[in-house]
Amino acid sequence: MKKRCGTIAIVGQPNVGKSTMLNYFIGTKLSITSRKAQTTRYQLLGIHTLSETQFIFIDTPGYQLKHLNTLNKNLNKTVKQALQNVNVILFLIEPKKMDEIDSKILQMIPENTPVILVINKIDRLKDKSKILQLINEFKDNSRFKEIIPTSVKKESNLKELLESARKFLPEQRFIYEDDQITDKNERFLAAEIIREKIFRLTGQEIPYSVAVEIEKFEHEDNIRRIFAAIIVERDAHKPIIIGNKGIRLKEISSSARIDMEKLFNGKVWLETWVKVQKGWSDDLRALKSLGL
Repeated sequence: MKKRCGTIAIVGQPNVGKSTMLNYFIGTKLSITSRKAQTTRYQLLGIHTLSETQFIFIDTPGYQLKHLNTLNKNLNKTVKQALQNVNVILFLIEPKKMDEIDSKILQMIPENTPVILVINKIDRLKDKSKILQLINEFKDNSRFKEIIPTSVKKESNLKELLESARKFLPEQRFIYEDDQITDKNERFLAAEIIREKIFRLTGQEIPYSVAVEIEKFEHEDNIRRIFAAIIVERDAHKPIIIGNKGIRLKEISSSARIDMEKLFNGKVWLETWVKVQKGWSDDLRALKSLGL
């Protein structure tokens, strides 16, 4: 079997399971997840090498048409950029009819790029006959090379999805080493893990506009010392993250540290604090400094 290697963009609306699917394929928690829209903010490469094939997945922010401040607009641009110059696209939808946002995403995809429609979260359907109904509704759409219903939770049809994507990858040498899983460094991954814990442990109390900046990252003798600033937009948001007597911030830090130690396979010493940077999500200079 000849080697194949290529790029696969995973796109769709917020919360359709893009990052969860990437994490499954990579075999580790690489891309952060939460119920908040556009939790994913960066174009993240996840690399999965399986036998003679190297799949280079591109996880993207969820595309949305509401609450469009400068940050949201930049994230939508990231989605559009990710659709260019890839070998195949996994277009994820929930098990329902496509809406305006789905149609908008489809319109952005170059005509010559193969698209696999992935009807995800089919485990949520009590009436499984609806899966076939949905497939029949979409099968006449010439944009879709294949239609595959999946469930990451139940691990349904994921091997079939990989095999389908493989057919569209070019025959060429691997771009990355066999054991490499991402193009991002540990500093980036540490910030993302902290941000995920903020979203998960504050729920709806804290707004979407929270960022994490790693101010110092030291690595010596398999011990990583990480100093991280949690950035919020308003003074009122600061005590929400800190919590009563600092308990919530300690929970965020402890949970993040545990995940970092699993991912980095080493001891982590983590110090976090909260600072206010008013209006950062609408400030181009601030966004640029955060890589957004």
